[in-house]
Amino acid sequence: MLLSIIQGIFKTKTNISELAKRAKAGNEEVMNDLLFASTPFLKKTATFVCKRAIDEHDEEFSIALDGFHEAIMAFDPTETASFQTFAHLIIKRRLIDYIRKETARTEKWVLLEPDPEQSSGQHFILDEKSIHTYTEKQQSASRKEELLHYKKLLKEFNLTFEELTKSSPKHSDARKTAFQIAQIVADSKELYQYLLDNKRLPLKQLESLVDVSRKTIERHRKYIIAVVLLLNSDFIFIKDYVRGEII
Repeated sequence: MLLSIIQGIFKTKTNISELAKRAKAGNEEVMNDLLFASTPFLKKTATFVCKRAIDEHDEEFSIALDGFHEAIMAFDPTETASFQTFAHLIIKRRLIDYIRKETARTEKWVLLEPDPEQSSGQHFILDEKSIHTYTEKQQSASRKEELLHYKKLLKEFNLTFEELTKSSPKHSDARKTAFQIAQIVADSKELYQYLLDNKRLPLKQLESLVDVSRKTIERHRKYIIAVVLLLNSDFIFIKDYVRGEII
């Protein structure tokens, strides 16, 4: 079982989705083998989020492993287009939460530079209120920086925030459908590369992959492109902010 999983893992969406369903249904052998065989995927995702190499000895890897298990237990193929994309999102959320908690904990022990007028060279620990203010300022600066980069990225596709506000699907079902299409594009190297190279959606290919009309895809084209770019970015603050809307 393990060998077959390793050979086929993530090569086809149907395969990994079926394995996830079997693991969720209580097949412990499939669950254990799937967790083990997914080690490269977990390392890659954790490394992407943490922006440094992650291996099995790091706490972040354990967080990623727990997130992957959570994704298996929460996965619903009728709700999510791709298990791999779904697992990727869950792992990133858990790692981001972990990083934020660790950052807040560490900052409680940040020391100020010693006052040169004090012969003792005494250091002072920042109080909780100062820490909170500092953290909020840092996060605010990071959010602004992300928004600037995202705005610049959208401009390459002739999109603006104003246009997205007007063109975003108004009904939840339409948003869900558009987001699932975006997941498919973001999850496919071929489709995503087509988008980057041509600055437009691969409509012909998508028509054969989704159960919606070409007209529907074109109607939500701007929204889908914006979501694809966001999904395949490392804009963690923007993703966290819009999680309730599109993620």
